[in-house]
Amino acid sequence: MHEDFYRFISKAYDRPRYWLHYKADAPVNIRSVFYVPESKPTTFDMSREGQTGISLYSRKVLIKDQTDQILPKWMRFIKGVVDSEDIPLNLSRELLQNSALISKLRIVLSNRLMRFFQEQAKKDPAKYQLFFKDFGLFFREGIIMTGDQGEKEDIAKLLRFESSAKPAGEMVSLEDYSSRMTAGQRDIFYLSAPSRELAETSPYFEAVRTKDIEVLYCYEPYDELVLMQLRQFDKKNVTSVEKQMVDEKEDNMAASDDVDSLPKTDADSLCKWMKTTLGNKAKDVKITRRLSNHPCVVTVAEMGAARHFVRTAFQGIPEDQRYSILQPTLEINPSHPLIKKICTMRTSDANLATLVTEQLFDNAMVAAGLIEDPRVMVKRLNEVLTLALEKH
Repeated sequence: MHEDFYRFISKAYDRPRYWLHYKADAPVNIRSVFYVPESKPTTFDMSREGQTGISLYSRKVLIKDQTDQILPKWMRFIKGVVDSEDIPLNLSRELLQNSALISKLRIVLSNRLMRFFQEQAKKDPAKYQLFFKDFGLFFREGIIMTGDQGEKEDIAKLLRFESSAKPAGEMVSLEDYSSRMTAGQRDIFYLSAPSRELAETSPYFEAVRTKDIEVLYCYEPYDELVLMQLRQFDKKNVTSVEKQMVDEKEDNMAASDDVDSLPKTDADSLCKWMKTTLGNKAKDVKITRRLSNHPCVVTVAEMGAARHFVRTAFQGIPEDQRYSILQPTLEINPSHPLIKKICTMRTSDANLATLVTEQLFDNAMVAAGLIEDPRVMVKRLNEVLTLALEKH
């Protein structure tokens, strides 16, 4: 019965993935049925200008077909029918848009649907994970478009991410993360990277790995934007690992016991030389004890916002102006062989030391996602390889 009715009202030929039959007498009289399509939404379905699939009735009389006032815009993938005896039959288009009754109806139905999705996620996590893979972009849109923090957090309960605490392919919710937080931890940490492999080999992940902190992986650029807009969840700050590195004071960290590390005088001298070499590209160059396998890392005050700015607004901006906007700080690892070699090579082979320093800085910018086109480094890379192979 549900399959035939779904096909009739949605004018589709697939089957409903989920359906919800909801009735209520308070605070509003409601008789409704909702369906989630089985087929993955197309580009046209993703458009905010597309028509919604909810028909509004009053006492079984059609008020408006495909009305967009009954559910929030981000729920436009849902098909269904809503009948309410409380709605007057002579409801005009203007009243439909401004009616307090319609607003109350929208709140009740949207809350019930979000609760329904949470129930389905607990009932069959594997099925919900497939659903989220197909329709998760609508949930992300809901967080970005709504201005109410409470509603943002309700929608955020439906999000799923891979986590450093779980094997690849297993998704967790923000509620799962919160339940595993250690005593005293006040932040939910996330890291933006194109894949799990790149996330786990990132210098930013290396900086927090020793602290036994769980990190959520954001593989899509809009995931990071969504969590930036969310800001908080369950009274906990949603914070990027990069921002944590900027906010964390290096003085509070344990000093390195590595006997192979550069002496402090040499390290300070190298920082000054690298700052002079990089010029306006780097706001500052300083020592970090957070890295072990990486030679350096770049930190920016608001890394997520900077990445979004690079993707959307950097076209046509001169290179020197780009760095003045980003103001990146280069943090070097004094125990890494490359850094120690540059320290000795800056006096014996200043040209090669300069090229390697510039290359390391660009490598760190690429790892941070702040260089869109790495082809700008090809010429310098060839020069470095030429000088390196001259002795062989």
